[in-house]
Amino acid sequence: ARINLWTFELPGLRQRQEDIEPNLDYELERHAALTGDSVRFNTEARRAWLSFATSPQAAWRGNFRELSASVTRMATLADNGRITVETVDDEIARLRYSWNDHRPSALDGLPGIDATALDLFDRMQLENVVAVCRQAKTLSDAGRQLFNVSRQGKATVNDADRLRKYLARFGLTWDVLQN
Repeated sequence: ARINLWTFELPGLRQRQEDIEPNLDYELERHAALTGDSVRFNTEARRAWLSFATSPQAAWRGNFRELSASVTRMATLADNGRITVETVDDEIARLRYSWNDHRPSALDGLPGIDATALDLFDRMQLENVVAVCRQAKTLSDAGRQLFNVSRQGKATVNDADRLRKYLARFGLTWDVLQN
């Protein structure tokens, strides 16, 4: 018999969003059959998980294995058989972290900063700003380095104020970056 007679292309889970919700239900039923524990989502939690799972942010590189693992983690952590929004938020953060091939970042350990929740554009820009700030001796010095071209066209320059306002958008201060 010939094994390589036909070629089929089966799209991944990411391209088959209509399969996510039925498989979510299947995985919950499977968990109940394996463990004897019936687990369900709160309405808001289910909506939040499905919204994320079917969004462009959801990579689903591991396809159904990864979806199954996600549901198993949430079901295992469910309090009294109910998956809450908090559990879903934690799982979404874990999936984002996993899919971002997380590498050490200048943002790691900064209070109030969840790099996985930032757009790539904002994350990369903020990482570079934080790196410059940590190497600079003063806020003004960092501002001069960061605004080295745009400052030349201004009658009065206040790079420190511009930088302070940029950092404040992310809840950061110069002092936080220096510690």
